[in-house]
Amino acid sequence: MVCFSQPCVIQPFCSFSNHWESPTYMVSVEDTSLEGAGYVLKQHIWNAARDTIEEWTGQRLAECSLYGIRVYKSGAILAPHVDRNPLVASAIINVDQDVDEPWPLEVIDHAGKAHNITMLPGDMVLYESHSVIHGRQFPLKGRFMANIFIHFEPIGPINEPVDFDSDLPPYVIRGSIQEEHWRHENPQGRKVQGRNFETGTSEAHDHAASGDYESLKTYLDHKPFAVTNRDKNGWTPLAEAVRTGDMDIARLLIDRGSEVNARVGADENGGSILWLAKELLPSNHPITALLIERGARLVPPSSHGSEL
Repeated sequence: MVCFSQPCVIQPFCSFSNHWESPTYMVSVEDTSLEGAGYVLKQHIWNAARDTIEEWTGQRLAECSLYGIRVYKSGAILAPHVDRNPLVASAIINVDQDVDEPWPLEVIDHAGKAHNITMLPGDMVLYESHSVIHGRQFPLKGRFMANIFIHFEPIGPINEPVDFDSDLPPYVIRGSIQEEHWRHENPQGRKVQGRNFETGTSEAHDHAASGDYESLKTYLDHKPFAVTNRDKNGWTPLAEAVRTGDMDIARLLIDRGSEVNARVGADENGGSILWLAKELLPSNHPITALLIERGARLVPPSSHGSEL
C-alpha cells in the first residue's frame, strides 16, 4: 500500500521506522495533482537510473518499485533491515535536506563490516537492497531529509539472452532456503514486472508504425504505460518509429518515457534501439542524433542468435 502526502502508518516499509514518534511522509511521483508528476515521470526516473545500476551490477534490470519521495522528520530512526524480494539492485537519491549534522546511512557489507555513508542533495547511493543490511540508527537532527528509493530486479547478465521462461529468478539459487521462501511468497510463479509481452501489436505500435501522431498522443494520454509495451517479437513502439524514421513520433515516445536502451527480440537479445537506427536509417538521420542525446547505447544483437 502506498501512502500519499500524509503520515504513513500502514505501508510495510514503515515497520522499520519509528513512525509513532516521528511520522514519515510520502510524496508520490504518480500524484497527477502535482505539477509534472505522473506515470511518465516515474518511468523517466527508472530509465535514468537503470544504466548506472546495470553498469554497476553487470546485470540487465527490470523495474520493481518506485513509490515516491520519502520525507523523514526530526528524530526519525530507520532500523537496520533488508528489503523484500524482488527489490535486489537499488539506489537511494537524496532529493533535499535541512539537517544540523549528517544523518549517516549505515550499511553492513557481505563480510559483516559496517560502513557509514553521508549524503548531500543530489547524491545517489547504489546498494544491494535485499542482501545487504542497511538503516539509519541515530535520530535525525534537523528539520527533514527527503529521499527517493529506486528498485530493480536482475533478469540476466548484460549481452546475454534473458530466460523469461525460467520458474525461478536468476538471483535465487536452486535448493537454497531462499528458493523455499521465494516459492512460498510467489505461489503463482515468476512474473517480471514491465516485461509482459503482448500477443500482437498494440494500438501504440500501430499508431507509431503508421505515423499517426495525434492518435498516438491521445492513446498515451489514456494509457501512458503503453509506451513500454512489447509485441511478440519484442518490438516497442519506439522501435516502430525508428523503422519508419518518424522523428516526431520518436520524440513523443521518448518524452513519454520509452526506454531508449531497450533491445528488440522475443528474448530481448536483439540489437538496441540505437543499433536498430544505425542499421535501418541513413547515417545522418536526426533520430540517431536524438537517441544519442537521450543516452542511448549501441548494443549489437547477442551472439547467441536473435532477430532484428
